[in-house]
Amino acid sequence: MIITTTHTVDGQSVREYKGVVTGEAILGAHIIRDLFAGIRDIVGGRSGSYEKSLREARQIALREVEEEARQLGADAVVGVDIDYEVIGEKGSMMMVSVSGTAVAFA
Repeated sequence: MIITTTHTVDGQSVREYKGVVTGEAILGAHIIRDLFAGIRDIVGGRSGSYEKSLREARQIALREVEEEARQLGADAVVGVDIDYEVIGEKGSMMMVSVSGTAVAFA
C-alpha cells in the first residue's frame, strides 16, 4: 500500500475518499534507559536508544494506519502527517501519532 505525505500519487486518480485513518504508539521513558543514555548512548548529541525507540513507535503507528486503510478498502493513504508529543506526568512518555486520508484509485 502506498503511504505518502503528498496529497496525490503520480499516475493515479482518486475515485473515492474512504476517510481519515490514524495510528498511535506511546513509549514509556525508562529511568534505566535515561541513565545509560546519559553515560553510554550519547554520541555527538544523539541518543541511539531513543532514536531506535522512536523509529519503532513510528513504524507501529504507520502499520496501524495501513491496517485501518485496508479495512476500509483503500489503495493508499495520502496527506500523511506524523506528530511527536511528550505526554504524561513530568513528560514521562512520548507519543507518536500518524494520520492521513485513505483513498481508492479509479
